[in-house]
Amino acid sequence: MPSGQQARAQSAAIRPGRAGPAAKAPPPAPPADPPARVRALFGEHRLSPAQRRIAQYLIDHLTEAAFLSITDLAERVGVSQPSVTRFATSLGYSGYPALREALQPIALSAVAAAPDAAREEPRRNELQAAVDAEIENLEQLRRLVADPGPIVTVGRELAASVPLTVVGLRISASLAEYFAYAARRIHPDVRLVTRGGSVAYDALLQSGEAGGGWVLAFAMPRHAKETLAALRAARRSGQRVALITDLALGPLVDEADVTLTAGTGSRLVFDSYAAPGLLAASLLQAMADASPERTQRRLEKYEQAAEQHDFFLEE
Repeated sequence: MPSGQQARAQSAAIRPGRAGPAAKAPPPAPPADPPARVRALFGEHRLSPAQRRIAQYLIDHLTEAAFLSITDLAERVGVSQPSVTRFATSLGYSGYPALREALQPIALSAVAAAPDAAREEPRRNELQAAVDAEIENLEQLRRLVADPGPIVTVGRELAASVPLTVVGLRISASLAEYFAYAARRIHPDVRLVTRGGSVAYDALLQSGEAGGGWVLAFAMPRHAKETLAALRAARRSGQRVALITDLALGPLVDEADVTLTAGTGSRLVFDSYAAPGLLAASLLQAMADASPERTQRRLEKYEQAAEQHDFFLEE
């Protein structure tokens, strides 16, 4: 009889459009994710560091930023007013007013899409506000995985990379450790890097020489320069980079071959990571699906070892 985890690996396999046991007709598709629509305005334009800061602010604060004057926006982002004007013209608009006019309908659609209760019910304390913010991050992730294709594709690539190196520095180490711990159950050679500098460089060089094709990196705020250096080292070693981060733009994204984004909770003194954690678990499921026979074989072997050595309490 398969273990609970083996059964979960089989039953949770990612199947696009799979319905539940008593599913009704699917509801109409929701409107496109407003932040994604804003990112689409930026397209493939090459942006300067200051312009990337403006773009990120517009994504993160859409419903407010779309109605700011050029003076207020420049002050909020910490750039000059001419920088905002150059940003707008670099996207093909006649100036900032034209860009703002394009952003406002998207911002209004985001407000209209918010649940009535979320708009009307007063928040009683800051902890509830933090939970509400994480729920919104999870809602955005839910919209992202409406098309599971990108996660399935990345999972397949990571499953085939032997070795697979997982990088998470500073506060991102906890997510990397979780992913690596679980991935070792279903993958034969997972290498974890949680220290930067020359230590990371050595580990990435060895992974590349051993035939590794991919590195998975986690980058949560505050984004460290040593993470950027590690991504560049990975690419110099001939490996490709999959990045899980909260960023849509910036130098870290520029160094990644594939970026999967999930928002972080920032209402408390330290950030929370409900959405990035669920995104990581989804990617693990995609890896398990990519090689089901290997997954079941390795899980069975682990369960035998766990029983032999009495790892866990009876539940």
